[in-house]
Amino acid sequence: MSVDPEEFRSRVREFLESHAERRPHGIVPEWGEGDDRLSGFTTYTAEEEKVETAAARSWRRTLFDAGLGWLTGPVEYGGAGLGPEHQEIYDALAADFRIPSQRCFVVGLGIVAPTIAGHGGSDIKERYLAPLHRADLMACQLFSEPDAGSDLASVRTRAVREPGGWRVTGQKVWTSGAHYSDIGELLVRTDPEAPKHRGLTIMIVDMHDPAIEVRPLRQITGNADFNEVFIDGLFVPDSHVVGEPGTGWRVASSTLTSERRAMSRGGNTRDYDPLPRLQAAARALGRTDAATRVQLAELAVLSRVVAVTTRALAAADDDRAAFAPALGKLLMTDYLMRLRGVADHVIGPGIVADTGEWGTWVWHELTVRVLSQRIAGGTDEILKNIVAERLLGLPR
Repeated sequence: MSVDPEEFRSRVREFLESHAERRPHGIVPEWGEGDDRLSGFTTYTAEEEKVETAAARSWRRTLFDAGLGWLTGPVEYGGAGLGPEHQEIYDALAADFRIPSQRCFVVGLGIVAPTIAGHGGSDIKERYLAPLHRADLMACQLFSEPDAGSDLASVRTRAVREPGGWRVTGQKVWTSGAHYSDIGELLVRTDPEAPKHRGLTIMIVDMHDPAIEVRPLRQITGNADFNEVFIDGLFVPDSHVVGEPGTGWRVASSTLTSERRAMSRGGNTRDYDPLPRLQAAARALGRTDAATRVQLAELAVLSRVVAVTTRALAAADDDRAAFAPALGKLLMTDYLMRLRGVADHVIGPGIVADTGEWGTWVWHELTVRVLSQRIAGGTDEILKNIVAERLLGLPR
């Protein structure tokens, strides 16, 4: 669909002005004012999570009903049929407004929906794509198992053929958002006799089915974003298989690419990147010596390198574009790990002991959570192998 970018820009600006509050000038508030928690690295209570999720769903429904909820999606499945340049226009304008956090959609819209769109049949696309983008449904990813984390080809969750579908039994773990999800993208073994990469299948399952039990996992931060999921005799109809039975490894690889792409995007948004807050902390706490200023400047440069490199690879017109998410995720992890070290220096003892001083103790959540970045979406070691072998052409 051809839509003039300037006309679209005016339309988006009018929508945002009518439905959201503009941010004040500057990315972070005045030091010592308001909530000092770090977006993207904050521990929320169960009640706070419910409130945040409800606000996010309300915003997405308003956005979708205005024709802005799935800009690049095909019209026949509820999208606007526009190009990536229109999405960039929306993202740039929306960054200047206060809108509810959309982090609860990272899995559903950043991982599961692209898998359905890329590999699902027309029936499953019609059933799920528009409801996912309108937040009528929320989704989780059921891949990792107690004995199959990074080695996904070793999954043991079993699906046995029955008339009209499959009977599934097994266990998944580290499932983000399973406790508020309506559907899940499930990786199962459908052919135990086939080589381990060839006997896998992807299915979409109903998370409200009584054959599925979700148990929260309490983390070191005190909250429970992750869950264990137990599946006991779940029936999945053939219509809910994504792709053909036995092609699950190829579909799962596509899903992981989408996951890495979603993770590498996070640090390019104003709400997610903690660097502006760290710069403000350095000024407020008197950490303005030359060495600290150099470290903060290096972080600012690295942040831009992550954004520019990922965007350039994604726009490549050859096979390199396929590996942009892996490299982008590696770069983002490296950036956050370096930022973590500088934060330890800037905040000092306040990062390990709650003195009650505004803007200090909250940083302990980043120092703990950022370590998981080296695991989620593929460990650093696996991603380095992907980049080395498939992007750089190095030997195994």
